This record gives sequence, C-alpha cells and structure tokens, in this order.
Amino acid sequence: MATVVIRKSSYDYNTLRPAFFELMNTIGGSLITPDTRVLIKPNLLSPATPQQAVLTHPHIVKATVEYVLHRGAHPQVSDSPAMGSFEKILKISGIGDAVKESDVICKEFERSASIDIGEPFRTIEIAEDAINADIVINLPKLKTHSQMLLTLGVKNMFGCIIGYRKPEWHLRTGVNRALFAKLLVLTYQRINPSFTILDGILAMEGEGPGSGGIPRALGVLIGSRDAHAVDSTVCRMLRLDPERLLTVKIARDMGLIDDKIEIVGHLPKITDFKFPVVVPLVYGPRILHGFIRKHLLQRPVCDNNTCRACEECINICPAGAISLPAKMIRFDYNRCIRCYCCIEVCPYGALHASESFAGRFVRRAIARYF
Repeated sequence: MATVVIRKSSYDYNTLRPAFFELMNTIGGSLITPDTRVLIKPNLLSPATPQQAVLTHPHIVKATVEYVLHRGAHPQVSDSPAMGSFEKILKISGIGDAVKESDVICKEFERSASIDIGEPFRTIEIAEDAINADIVINLPKLKTHSQMLLTLGVKNMFGCIIGYRKPEWHLRTGVNRALFAKLLVLTYQRINPSFTILDGILAMEGEGPGSGGIPRALGVLIGSRDAHAVDSTVCRMLRLDPERLLTVKIARDMGLIDDKIEIVGHLPKITDFKFPVVVPLVYGPRILHGFIRKHLLQRPVCDNNTCRACEECINICPAGAISLPAKMIRFDYNRCIRCYCCIEVCPYGALHASESFAGRFVRRAIARYF
C-alpha cells in the first residue's frame, strides 16, 4: 500500500521548511544516507517568475537542497528546459538566489544514455545524471496541460529527456495521446525516483502548463515514495475521474497502481478547478479522418494582438507546422499533431487551444450516430 502525505503550507520559508522536512521524514527520508548523490528534478519548463505558477517554487527547491545536505548527501539540481537557457531560468525563477549559499550543483542535463524502457519504444535517450544518481527527488508542479490534462509527478520525469529529443518523441507518438502517456509512464518507471513532492501551494488551472494558465492557490504539499499514488491523490482532490488522466489510466492498466492508498493528513476537496478542454484527436469513420483533422479538430490558434513574433513556437514544433509569414503566426493543420508544445512554451500566452462550433457539432453528431 502506497502512503501519500498531505501538508498545508505557504511559501513563507519559516513555514515551508519545517513542513517539508516533516513530510520527508514521514515518507522515508532516512533512505538518503551520507555521501549519496541526490538528483533533484524540479519543473523548469521555461523562464518564469514564482507568481506565474509555471515552475516549481524556489523555496521548495531550497528546502529540498537543505534536507539533502541535512542528511549528509550531495545534492544536484537539474532539468532540461523546453525554452530559454538553464541559467536564465535559475535567475528569473529565483532558484539561483534561493540556493546560492548552499553546497549544491546546479546544472542543465547535458549527456544522455541509451536505455531500454520496454515495448513498444525499446531504447530511448535519458539524461545520464538521472540514471546514475543514487537517489532522485522528483519535484513536479501541479499544473494543467492542454494535451494531457494535467502535468504531475509521472509527467515531470519527461524532463529527463534532453532537448530536441522531447519534441521528437511528440512527433513519433503523433496524435495518439494514449501512446504518449505510455511513454511517460515507462520513462518514469525506468528512472524510478525515490521521492515525489508535488508543489500544489500555488497551482495552475486553465490552459497550462505555460504562461497561458491561471495561478490558483491550493496551499498543499503532496508527497510519496510513489508518483502514481501522488497523481491518483490529486485526481481525488480535484474530483477528477482518474480514467481521464491518461498517465493514471495507463499505469492502472499495466498493474502499476495500488488503489489502496493511505493518506496521511487532510486532503482538500476542490470542486471548481478549471481544466483545459481536451477533445479526441481521432473520431468518426476513417473515410472522414482527413477532413476532420484539417477542418474540425481542436487546434492551437494565435492571438495576433498578443503575439510578439519571438518564434519560440516555431523552434519547438516537432512537426514543422508553424510559420511566420508577414510577422504573423500561421499553422499548417494538416501537419499539426496537436501536441501543444507551442502553447507550452509561448512566453506571452498568445497561443491557446480552440475548437470551432462546427467541430463541436460534428464531433457530437458522429459520437451519437456512429
């Protein structure tokens, strides 16, 4: 039976530090022994301030570093951002200042190792630092995700796939969200972090996980030795059917989730959390798939009044479906795989997912009659 610990907290460090230490002690922090190498993997998606709720908060990273040092071990903070330099993210996020007085290494993932994660993917490239660490501490942010609904503990380990290989895997899994969810689950299983502590103090709702989302104060830390248990518990807290979160559904189908979860602490019940609208990417008779894909599917769209033509969306798009004629973003929806990486990295919140009235009407009609 997995144990999940819930602790109420704020980002005030005098409150957060003891809450974090007590949580770690409760879930087995004694596993961290002197001289072990501990990799700390926060969510460092892109340059953002703590108030935007895009990244793991700097005080949570600081508390984790101090806990590891308290146990006599050697901490390293690493990730592979989707946008912006690692150094810029450390500066803007406040993480660099938060840990500058600590004996910690902060470095971007640089080298990969070829690792067999099993069928149907077999060998993938995973950051060597994550594979070679004695202990991995997973520090996800509670955020919505336009493609996968939520990005929690299991999905945070996808950051251990370095640089361009992330959009490459989006392209290889294409419009098959379930296949991408299985990739996330198998990647998490291979890295197998020893601890997952979810930053739900200031979460994100709406069209996350980037700057288009809406910060939402929830005031909770959620920790466990098992990220599957953390993600399942978040579903329960948000009154979300776990079958809708594909990483949970796939893990359950694979027999990786024990539904008997012991919850220690008070789990809030949140009934009004705003999720992104996630619609099927393939539906209806096969003969209509081409037309539906081009004209009716939910798709990324751009608010040209907000767009700054920075080209970050063009750089990240795995399908090469975005162009910038006359300084205005254009999408090739025949090529677009609806991974929403563009929405994820847009620093100005100019991109969002949209389904036309005709698309909603046809999808519901097809579902009814076919």
